[in-house]
Order: sequence, then C-alpha cells, then structure tokens
Amino acid sequence: MPNETKNMVAFAVIAGLLMIAYQVFIIGPQAKITAAARARAQAEAPASVAGAPAAGPAQPNLSRPAALAISPRIRIDTPTLRGSLALRGARLDDLYLKAYHEKVDPRSPEVELLRPEGMANAYFAEQGWVGANLPGIPTPQTLWTQTGGDTLAPGHPIALTYAAASGLTFTRRIDVDAQSMFTITETVTNHGPGAVSLAPYVSVQRQGLPTTGLAASNIVHEGAIGVLGVDQAQLRLAPYKDWKKKVEEDWQSKGGWFGITDKYWMTAFIPAQSETIDAKARVTTDQATGIDIYETTYSSQGRAVAPGQTITEVSHLFAGAKTVPVLNGYTAALGVPRFVDAVDWGNLWFLTKPIFALLEFFYSHVGNFGVAILMLTVVIRLITFPLANKGFEMGVKMKKIQPELQALQKRLKEDPAAQQKEMMALYAREKVNPVTGCIPILFQIPVFYSLTKLFTVTIEMRHAPFFGWIHDLSAPDPTTFLNLFGLIPWDPSLTPLVGGILGGFLHVGVWPLLYGMSMWLSQSMTPQTGIDPTQQMIFKFMPIMFTFILAQYSVGLLIYWTWSSLITILQQYVMMRRFKVDNPIDEFLRRFSSAPGTSG
Repeated sequence: MPNETKNMVAFAVIAGLLMIAYQVFIIGPQAKITAAARARAQAEAPASVAGAPAAGPAQPNLSRPAALAISPRIRIDTPTLRGSLALRGARLDDLYLKAYHEKVDPRSPEVELLRPEGMANAYFAEQGWVGANLPGIPTPQTLWTQTGGDTLAPGHPIALTYAAASGLTFTRRIDVDAQSMFTITETVTNHGPGAVSLAPYVSVQRQGLPTTGLAASNIVHEGAIGVLGVDQAQLRLAPYKDWKKKVEEDWQSKGGWFGITDKYWMTAFIPAQSETIDAKARVTTDQATGIDIYETTYSSQGRAVAPGQTITEVSHLFAGAKTVPVLNGYTAALGVPRFVDAVDWGNLWFLTKPIFALLEFFYSHVGNFGVAILMLTVVIRLITFPLANKGFEMGVKMKKIQPELQALQKRLKEDPAAQQKEMMALYAREKVNPVTGCIPILFQIPVFYSLTKLFTVTIEMRHAPFFGWIHDLSAPDPTTFLNLFGLIPWDPSLTPLVGGILGGFLHVGVWPLLYGMSMWLSQSMTPQTGIDPTQQMIFKFMPIMFTFILAQYSVGLLIYWTWSSLITILQQYVMMRRFKVDNPIDEFLRRFSSAPGTSG
C-alpha cells in the first residue's frame, strides 16, 4: 500500500475514532444529563390539557389510579396488551405491553405505552368528528354509553354510543387482534330535520417529551413518523427538536399512516388506503403550565349526511412494539405501506434490512440471537471472502517484497521520480496492487454502521440473552475489570467519580477485552509496509483505543466483531503460511515449544 493510500486510511481511522469518542464522551453524557434534567422538570410540572376541554377538573400530577378514576372504563386484555379505555371521550389512554419489561428481570414492571391525561407526560390516542355549527358533536368530555361487553379482547369487541340533542347518533365499535392493532368502525346516523356535513379526525398526543429513551440524541429517530404522500408514499419524520422548531407541518396524502414513535414502541393511526387525508404534525404550548404538546393528527374530507342517512368510517390504530414480523404482517393483511420502516433502519437501510432478515432467519432455527450473530458473521465473511482474500494476499506479497522495496528507496532516495518509476515496475513484475490491500479495511465502515444501527434500533435485540452473564445483547457488557469481573463485591457504578463519565469509559468487560486482543493479533499479522513511525504508533494504539470505545456499545456488536476478527486471523494465518511469510502465531508456537520444560 503506497504512502498516499496509507495516509488516507490513517486519516479515515483517526477521524472515525474522533467521531466515536465525541459521541461517547461528549454527546452521550450530555444527552443523559439533558434527559435527566428534562425528566425532573416534567415530573415537577403539572400535566396540561390540550385541544378540547379536559375530561375532568384540572388536577396536575395525579397518580395513575386517580387519573384513571376520572372516567368510567372498559378493560383491555389481549395476549400482548393490557389496560383500559376511557368512556369519557372514548379515548385510548391506558396501555401496557405484556411481553416487555422495563428491565431484564421479568419481575420488573411491564413497559407502559399510554397514560391518561391528568398524569405528568400524558400520552393517548383519540378520534372523532368535526363540523361547523353542529352542537352536540362528541368532545373529550363526552361520556359515551357502553352497549357491548365489559372487556375488549380478541374476538370480543365493544360498542359505544352517544346520542346528541341535534339528532345525530354516534356509534363506535372497537375490535382488537391478538397483537397490537385496533379496528375502529364509526357510524353516524342523522335523525335530525336537515342535512349536516361532518369530517372524521384522529389524534395521537403526547404532553411533554418522553422521560426515557433517546429523545435527547440523534442516534435513533423519536417523534412524529408516518408514510404519507398523494402520488408516492414517502417516509415523513419529525424528530422532537426539529418538530418544535417548525411548530406545524402539513402533508396531503392518499392512505398511508401517521403517529408518534419511541425507540421501540409506536402509536399510529391508519386510514383506509383509498382515503385522502390532511395530516399535520404540530406543537402547541399550554399557557398555564408551559408544557409543549406534541400532536400528530389527520382529518378526512367532509361528507354530507342527509336526514335518515347513515355514514361509516373505518380506521385502524397500531399501539405496540415495533417487531419486524408484526409490522410486515400488517402490510400483508391490511395493505399498510412501508410499515416496517417504522423501525429506524438508517441511511444504509439497503444493508441493515437484509442483514437483519438473515439474522432473524438464523434465530428462527437456533432460538438464540447470540448464536444467530455468530452464524451471521460467517455468512458475511463468506460473502466478502473474495475481496478480503485478495486484500490479504496483496498485503502478504507486499511484505514479501519489502526488503527489495526498501533497498530501492534507499538507492534512489535522491531521485523521487526514478524511485516512483522503479517502484511501479516492481509492483508490475510481482503482480502487486497496493491499493487492493485497503479493501478489507474500507469495507468494514458500512458494515460497522449497519450493525451498530441494527443492534440499537431493533426490539428483537432488546433483552435478548446469549450465554453466561450476557442477558441483553442490546446493552454493553455488564462486567468490568474494575471489580475483577465480579470477584470483588463492589459496584463501581455506585461510586462517585468512578460511576460517572470516567467510570463509563473505564467500564470494560470481558467481551471488549476479547475483542481488543483479537484485534491486536489480527493487526500483528497484517503487514505494516510503507508506514512512517507516527502511523505505526497510531495503528499499534488502535486495539487499545477501540477496546475502551467499543466497550460502550452493545455487546451483540462486540460478539460479532470478536468472532469476525477470529475468522480474519484464521484467514491471514492460512495466507501467510501459503506464501511462507513469518507470522506471530508460528513465532509464539516456536517460542513455546523451545521454552525450558516444554517437551517436543
């Protein structure tokens, strides 16, 4: 590899290290501080009442039982969801995800998705009708009458009715499946003397920012999300910070879907795919409390209802975890466009998606995502084998001609032009292309990004165990050398300073150390030709730097890279033996066999 190319690679490596270090030591800690401050401020602030009048008197920071008691309720119980629906306003505002817990411990609380108004950080979904000069249209204060069963469950829908003094009768039937989809069928019958015009609307509303997740960072998209468009469905994203700056965004769409997403969960309405809607992502501020209210809403075209006529509107509401098979299933069953893109696949989605599909395929056969990662690593290495093998071969050839190259450089050091000409002739005679040796390094960049994204955003990785002490592949290795990997009964995270930013940097577990050692050995077997002393020092420190930096990443990523490094080492070893080039493994074996007291 010529000096110019080596300089380029060194620059790319240093730039990458600086970017990762900036994320780990500056952005990451600052995001945690900001999120903690926001959580404290929101916990101390009163809950706001947005849009229509509140369901009850303003009582900020109510406990959950007190907020639930404001309205009569219908119980919700499915294999994946539990909670209740408020009869006042017919609002879905109380929902937990049965299959997911806040911590790895299955005894920890279930993940909360929606919470009722009156509590801090209220989060709910509602829908209804709007019309000009029509008294009696249901509002969030309207108390609906229950006419169906007392529990909403798969195969057991509920029915709600409300009769307005104007002669309009509103009926709402709600079905739910075994996963996360609600089907809402609304009918309006006009018993009045004259025709009226009504338009259906839906709204997902969050009062204040979420207190958990990554809303304070740019790692994962959280905020408004939807696939909207008149001619071609487009993914629309409004991260919380940009959402507030723009105050309101409008999109016209035919079909699609729209809602609010967190890292792993989402609440989104889905209109009939043949229906034209006017969608808005807007932020308002409650004047009494100063709390920002984030809302995604859309309304359909108005429709006339003649006396004695009945109209019907059918929509769907997804409220649950963004698991890829479930999202794909709804695309197939309901025709929801690009529903799987609710998962933040990143800019390299064309790599991240197939990599995840392959990982999920392996998991379906072995039942362990950690083992599936090992199998995925082998497949990726097989796919890249020809390029990587060519790169390793060129590296070995470069090392083999290194004595001749150094002699040439010494002999023609006063004549750079002649030196360059002789070097090119040497490369041509030995069939060496130095640039080819850079391919294995450069290929790792998009793979690293895609895998980092995959282990960060896919809920399948959350709380997924491997073996031994690894109970969550999406989290960093929980062990640390600071307490000798658990041998000392001391938790460094609870100690001042050590448990802060410095402790986070020094929190290096078993898998990061295994990765660092494998990287060091792989690098030792890579010919370092044509590199000045400064570059050599940088490359020597890389395994140490990456050990500490990648220790902050998900352990699933470290398992992949460690296993990949071991495959690289095997590939390099075979190649160096083939070309009869010395390598650190053989040198170690020779020293071990010649050590005193060693037989053979």
